[in-house]
Amino acid sequence: MTAVQTTPIAAPGAAPGAPVRRTGIPLARLTRIELRKLADTRSGLWLLIVIGLAAAGTTAIMLAASPDAEQTFAGLLSFGLLPASVLLPVLGILSMTSEWSQRTALTTFTLTPTRGRVVAAKLVAAVLIAVATTVAAAALCAVGNLIAIGTGGDGSWRLGPGLAGQLLVNQVVFVLMGSAFGALLMNSPLAIVLYFAIPTAWSVLGEMVRWLRTAAGWVDINLTSVPLSEPGMTGGQWARFAVAALVWVVLPLILGTVRVLRREVS
Repeated sequence: MTAVQTTPIAAPGAAPGAPVRRTGIPLARLTRIELRKLADTRSGLWLLIVIGLAAAGTTAIMLAASPDAEQTFAGLLSFGLLPASVLLPVLGILSMTSEWSQRTALTTFTLTPTRGRVVAAKLVAAVLIAVATTVAAAALCAVGNLIAIGTGGDGSWRLGPGLAGQLLVNQVVFVLMGSAFGALLMNSPLAIVLYFAIPTAWSVLGEMVRWLRTAAGWVDINLTSVPLSEPGMTGGQWARFAVAALVWVVLPLILGTVRVLRREVS
């Protein structure tokens, strides 16, 4: 048997002996694909619809039930983003687990052998969805604030850059937390259940067990994220939130990425 050695063909116009560049699908195109996939599936589309309806519902509740002094743009936006902070992480989970739950991993990783680029595109898409949701909620709450002005509410438009940034950070961190759970577990139902169950159980234990309260003040992300919806977050509060984010977002995301890179596709 004779072995035949083949050499890569240089690009047209390349100098003789120049190294051959192996280019893959650009990250921007992969991100657009992941964004489209978020709305292509029935579950993803309905999640986006429910998030929009929930934001409209919270605005209506604020206009109907809250005191006039609380009917401000900042108050409407803080309350209106609560449904998104709960549901957007589920979208991040579905994005990370879609290749395994829908059995498209072989196709995806054949077209893009560098799995890290696929993971990065999913994370960028999740962040962009969080930003877009925040902007859409702000537009909806602006309409609600105009209604509040017409019905006798406070109608203040004051929203400092600090509070706006905190609300955006809250959305981004929680959607990345969902993505991290999805990458680590690679199973949609299991990741969704554990995403809600484990932090909630930790919060309950932190309240019930006295010797866990100090640790819960630093590790309980449900507790440390509360100041993000209030203006004037202090340095100590940021430090506690950062520690909780390291535990619940960064660590599972690193482990999940390693698992995605090493898992065999069958």
